[in-house]
Amino acid sequence: MNDWLESFFKIKERNTNVRTEVVAGITTFMTMAYIIFVNPGILSETGMPFGALMVSTCLSAALATLLMAFLANYPIALASGMGLNAFFAFSVVLGMNVPWQVALSAIFIEGIIFILLTLTKIRESVVNGIPMSLKYGISAGIGLFIAFIGFQGSGLVIDNAATLVGQAPLKDNLPAILTIVGIVIIAVLESRKVRGAILWGILVITVISIPLGIAPLPESIVSMPPSIAPIFMQMDFSWVGFDLSNPNTANFWIVVFTFFFVDFFDTVGTLVGVSERAGLLDKNGNLPKAREALLSDSIGTVGGAILGVSTITSYVESASGVGVGGKNRTHVARYRDTLPVRHFLQPDHKHRPDLRDGAGPDIRGCVHDDERHPHQLQ
Repeated sequence: MNDWLESFFKIKERNTNVRTEVVAGITTFMTMAYIIFVNPGILSETGMPFGALMVSTCLSAALATLLMAFLANYPIALASGMGLNAFFAFSVVLGMNVPWQVALSAIFIEGIIFILLTLTKIRESVVNGIPMSLKYGISAGIGLFIAFIGFQGSGLVIDNAATLVGQAPLKDNLPAILTIVGIVIIAVLESRKVRGAILWGILVITVISIPLGIAPLPESIVSMPPSIAPIFMQMDFSWVGFDLSNPNTANFWIVVFTFFFVDFFDTVGTLVGVSERAGLLDKNGNLPKAREALLSDSIGTVGGAILGVSTITSYVESASGVGVGGKNRTHVARYRDTLPVRHFLQPDHKHRPDLRDGAGPDIRGCVHDDERHPHQLQ
């Protein structure tokens, strides 16, 4: 058994062992498990059912992470990207009045384009040729967008006729106050290197919200997972065309290009940052198996669109697993294995405070700003 694990996962070659990889996988799961709540919370603003979104979030993350494990053998987990999900919900569906079914078709086409570019090595060449300063700048912008969505969803930021954006009054504004408390809790936990700090912060605020009447008590703890039928294979390609004089067609390709651009650089930055932390880059700073890693991301995005969720991308939280020694696919395989179990805990979303988990995106946005240097998070 040990010989098989060694030959298949190349454990000794990367100076690690099975126990370390299992611990690393669980650590990665705890660090990014907040996406199980936050992603459905954001996407459900479009009218998509929360329960189906939660199941699809888990399934798509498991699929994409499995691909990363066996195609690239990299300790990097994937899931619906923060920032990309907010853009999907608030900018595309609610802002541009694009039906969510059409938005899913845009993500599907984006994923197909990514697969073609990856197979022809165009995407890999671009990855290795992008200046680091550009990677830093794009990541910082995405992080600020994520943080802003968190502040807006929690009621800390409101519309202002004069300045467009204003600070909400805190008096009698319990959701905003709880968000601030949550930010402080998560920041303290992060500074003390507590695994799953964002998830713990969300859970603490949920518990506090129940006696305050902001969140109801759960009716049950476990149940069969809800059906994903309402969002599975619901892509609508009716806006696809090449007549740019048609407003719908023009808007569709704008959406495709925006998803493509943001996902391209978001994935590149995370891959380079986490791989650097794990010591997987070559002497020239390039990613040896960039093609396989990018292909995992691309196929995951297509699969995510079919399952009914926004763009799949690599997660900087993978650096937490790397920080405890995870260096290969055994690590992310353990992360993948924990996701299906989460389907049966679906009822507990009903007693989350109605803050769209504001503290989580706020802190995640700050972390995203710094994801080019994941070693600073350890």
